[in-house]
Amino acid sequence: MNFTIVPLRCGDGQRNKAIRLRALAADPDAFGSVLAEAQKLSDGIWQQRLARTDMATFVATTADHIDVGLIVGAPYDNEVGLFSMWVAPEVRKGGVGGALVDAVIEWARAAGHHQLILDVADNNRAAVALYASRGFVPNGKIGMLPPPREHITEHQRVLVLGTPS
Repeated sequence: MNFTIVPLRCGDGQRNKAIRLRALAADPDAFGSVLAEAQKLSDGIWQQRLARTDMATFVATTADHIDVGLIVGAPYDNEVGLFSMWVAPEVRKGGVGGALVDAVIEWARAAGHHQLILDVADNNRAAVALYASRGFVPNGKIGMLPPPREHITEHQRVLVLGTPS
């Protein structure tokens, strides 16, 4: 499958909203937030997220300009985290997920971060395998998704990007 990874910029708020809502609808048990909450956010909020200089949002888009993947790099626990990772079901196993993760890793390194942290559901074997293939390892922190999905356990993984100077 042909796709490109592109960063979303100021002015792409509607695009950001559309793909995030699609992700939450398609895979509600994969995220901390829920569709009903995200649908209530104003257009300004979606735009503000893209205006932040300490965050990066990337989408995978097909040659037909259809967005089929999303990922966000943002501050997390005094470092930087990987959030909102999603690939459309119809293109999974086609390299989109790996390319999105690589984009956030590259962004985090370029920004001078020393580690990249993420939380992943224990039962999401495909995501766990993808993150492991990129060098993310469990750091021992465990948790669960917030209600109404508190039955879903998750664990944290970290990728060391370099040592502090």
